[in-house]
Amino acid sequence: MPSREPGPSSRRTGAKRTAVLTVGALIGALSLATVPSTATAAAKLDNPYVGAKAYVNPDWSAKAAAEPGGSAISDQPTFVWLDRIAAIQGTSDARGLKAHLDAAKAQGANLVQLVIYDLPGRDCAALASNGELGPDDLAKYESDYIDPIAAILADPAYASLRIVNLVEPDSLPNLVTNAGGTAGSTTQCATMKANGNYEQGVGYALHKLGSLANTYNYIDAGHHGWLGWDSNLTPSAQEFKKAATSNGATVNDVTGFIVNTANYSATKEPYVKVTDTVNGQTVRQSKWIDWNQYDDETSYAQGLRTALVGQGFDAGIGMLIDTSRNGWGGSARPTGPGPTTSVDAYVDGGRIDRRIHAGNWCNQSGAGLGERPATAPDTGIDAYVWAKPPGESDGASQLVDNDEGKGFDRMCDPTYTGNARNGNNPTGALANSPLAGHWFSAQFRQLLANANPPLSGSGGSGGGSDTQAPTVPSGLTVSSTASDSVALTWNASTDDTAVTGYDIYRDGTKVAGATSTSYTDKGLSASTTYKYTVSAKDAAGNASAPSTAVSATTKASGGGGTSGLKAQYKNNDSSTGDNQVKPGLQLVNSGSAAVDLTKVTIRYWFTGESSSAGYQTFCDWAQLGCSTVKTSTSSLPQARPGADHYLEVGFSAGSLAPGASSGDLQLRMAKSDWSNFDESDDYSRGTNTSYADSVKVTVYVAGSLVWGTEP
Repeated sequence: MPSREPGPSSRRTGAKRTAVLTVGALIGALSLATVPSTATAAAKLDNPYVGAKAYVNPDWSAKAAAEPGGSAISDQPTFVWLDRIAAIQGTSDARGLKAHLDAAKAQGANLVQLVIYDLPGRDCAALASNGELGPDDLAKYESDYIDPIAAILADPAYASLRIVNLVEPDSLPNLVTNAGGTAGSTTQCATMKANGNYEQGVGYALHKLGSLANTYNYIDAGHHGWLGWDSNLTPSAQEFKKAATSNGATVNDVTGFIVNTANYSATKEPYVKVTDTVNGQTVRQSKWIDWNQYDDETSYAQGLRTALVGQGFDAGIGMLIDTSRNGWGGSARPTGPGPTTSVDAYVDGGRIDRRIHAGNWCNQSGAGLGERPATAPDTGIDAYVWAKPPGESDGASQLVDNDEGKGFDRMCDPTYTGNARNGNNPTGALANSPLAGHWFSAQFRQLLANANPPLSGSGGSGGGSDTQAPTVPSGLTVSSTASDSVALTWNASTDDTAVTGYDIYRDGTKVAGATSTSYTDKGLSASTTYKYTVSAKDAAGNASAPSTAVSATTKASGGGGTSGLKAQYKNNDSSTGDNQVKPGLQLVNSGSAAVDLTKVTIRYWFTGESSSAGYQTFCDWAQLGCSTVKTSTSSLPQARPGADHYLEVGFSAGSLAPGASSGDLQLRMAKSDWSNFDESDDYSRGTNTSYADSVKVTVYVAGSLVWGTEP
């Protein structure tokens, strides 16, 4: 299709930000403005939110109003997610696009907000929101998804409606950070970067939808905890420019960008600035900020906007911030800066964002509603919006069969201990969550309870009429011990509003708080017995009675995992593209007791490049004798970053004395057809040619993980 020449109705002016509209003058404009009586299309506006009355989705509103206290927000405008082809015509539980537009006119609204979200190979780094189209289905995306949407929006009956399109969440940011060369990279993202279908698809959507007189396209731009580093910001702006000039699109098809879509990053951090120092140390050195240039979404949006203009986008582009779930109110919300004993204490004590790690994104425990939708609230910001409707799940906490193309992502599992993208931290996810986009009552109630600004009469500020304590945590268990730590897990409590966290007590003294149902108590003495209890709390400060106590005795001094075992690895083949994988492995017992090797298994995680390939495994030499070494391969039911299979090593006899090593295990693996591997993205592969500890090779005793981190 030929490129559209920009005319007066499509080119944005560069004079937009010469005067900043104040929050006091415009807050509430989304819901209070009246609609012009004439139903004719006008020239495109600099900011489509000015003077707009935004559409309230009746499907979402009814679910919100049915929850206790939900009527306080059920009249707020939220985005309509068109996350599959079927959503265009409508499904059994949600109306289609045309019906939404008709409902908007019936409401007297003049602005409708849509999420365009069905790219080929969608969401290549998160299984929870995988889509229905394969990596090479670009033509189907264009003809069966974008074209029908454009045809409906072009209907003259809807010419009076301003249509805001949020274009393809997470897609282009994944090409910047997860498509090769980083610990979080995936083969799926590498595929999409190589075939160009994210860029081509986004370009087609921008061009096709942007050619309409009443549409406004905002490209998704991740969040500060994803793209805020120096090494990511400019490459991201360059990637956005590339997509915006692909497949017929020009930069004039872009109204602006949106940050924090369906995420939890704070709009503003009032008590922590990246320019702060503590005892002469910059807070950028803290574990939370980790040298990022930004620590909230406003500063990130403004900084990214400058970079985008530098890449050739119009000087008048605006930014949106999704504030639907980033309020972080309740009793855990800081009221001032943290202590100045260290940069970590200062940042962790003062940050509004209470997540365990800024890379956690799924159904976060403790989150609350953020700023209500508002127009032009800050410099360069077109609006605060609720792109992710509160109460709609980010993903299922366990595998759920479905016909929506959505997989199971371990980042939605509250028991998962993380991966490279979140610093191998607990996920902080809520338990018992449904599929992405499905209604999650417990999350909605938590968001209400923790709203900030608080909801009138909701008790969201940490007080009010809520006097009911959560149920007592059950099933407190010592999951593992080491010489200096004890790991605990327990079952989730319930509450009439929402559980916001748990307090952990050691020998009767509170030692920590947690937002998930697990905690590792560190810095302990070896060979010492400790007693633990856990108490649940809600946003109003109500606390449950303590759980049943459990005792744990730390191990004697010594390294390794919970049994003293650890895995060491060396690379016996430098080639990443030949037809054999040759890992060298050995076990080391750094504990104080002998280990029965018949109960031990080792897993080396890899990608097979073909779901149908068979594998051959070989033991070429072993100090223990290859006759005692058992090898096999297994496929994973759902691919993980860097792995869809693992090589498992076991032993038919023997024991490993304290301080002893199994010695060299020279192993080899090949496909049944002897075709080549691509080891460059294999999770467990390293480049070291002499033995060294490897946490990416996992060790199990009687089926329980005792060393390493699974992908």
